[in-house]
Amino acid sequence: MGLESVLKFEVTKIGGEDISVTDGRVAFSGDFHTLVKANLWLATAERVLVQLAEFDAFTFEELFQGVKNIPLEDYIGVNDKFPVKGFSLNSELHSIPDCQSIIKKAAVERLKSKYGVSWFEESGVTMQIRFGIMKNHVSVYLDSSGSGLHKRGYRRNSNAAPIKETLAAGLVDLAHIRGDSIVCDPFCGSGTILIEAAYKALNIAPGLKRRFAADEWEFIPQNIWEEERAEALAAIRKDTDFFAYGYDIDPECVALTQENCRKAGVQKRVQIRQGDVRDYENQAGSITICNPPYGERLLELKEAEKLYGIMGQRFAANRESPCFVISPHEEFEKIFGKKADKRRKLYNGMLKCQFYMYFK
Repeated sequence: MGLESVLKFEVTKIGGEDISVTDGRVAFSGDFHTLVKANLWLATAERVLVQLAEFDAFTFEELFQGVKNIPLEDYIGVNDKFPVKGFSLNSELHSIPDCQSIIKKAAVERLKSKYGVSWFEESGVTMQIRFGIMKNHVSVYLDSSGSGLHKRGYRRNSNAAPIKETLAAGLVDLAHIRGDSIVCDPFCGSGTILIEAAYKALNIAPGLKRRFAADEWEFIPQNIWEEERAEALAAIRKDTDFFAYGYDIDPECVALTQENCRKAGVQKRVQIRQGDVRDYENQAGSITICNPPYGERLLELKEAEKLYGIMGQRFAANRESPCFVISPHEEFEKIFGKKADKRRKLYNGMLKCQFYMYFK
């Protein structure tokens, strides 16, 4: 939520067509190459779903018949697994377990009639069926990603309050990081913002180091995956001047960030040191992006507010040294001491935040 415009631009870059934007999602059309590129390249998307059908359903019978009419045999083989997950909001069919059961039953009946079998072992490839029911309108999908796209493969360990990779990528995009940018994060944690900034600047496909559910889909030729991965590898820019600096008061976070940068393959572009924000100095021409600590308990909140005041004293927050801060604190600007040039509402998990942008 809040990054739809960023994702729309990403979809445009990979060749998506017929693009439409709604809350929390971007829909588009394309061929198998587009599907593969989406998984490899979309930095702010959580998963890529293939829409199989959409219809209205006010009763379980309408839900059953709607799913039964989908040509699932075009995608799901006789030995494939086809589990069902989904959600329902503001609809007559509000019981998610019941909806899952009905959709599964409809899929079984459809495939039984097409394959002429009475039992499915489901021992093969996983074809995850996902559904969404919003105001009695049903959408049915196949999940091509498998694990969420935020799992890039470089962060197997994290600190206590990590920022998700997809959100970090969105912050980096909104901060207009380029190939020649110098980026600083004085609260680097596990290094996510720094790594996503490096990926953006060096044009590294965020999904290049992982596999996807659709890698095993038999109806997508393997040569398409090979071609797109080879193109993504060739697209990496090694001639940029990008560099990033990360600091954290916790030596364990410093070590963790160094380890994650190494796993991400960007360790030569990032320098990590132990440091207190009280000693922070803006490097000439650098861009500061950070997710400072936030306490939900009273004592922790007071500590966080002290940090915001110190940040206001240490961050230049101007045209020469812009800064970008994500925080859920509604009084951040007041405590920081300067009104943001621009703000955007974002969600860090379930926590509603503002992204405060200082660039004038």
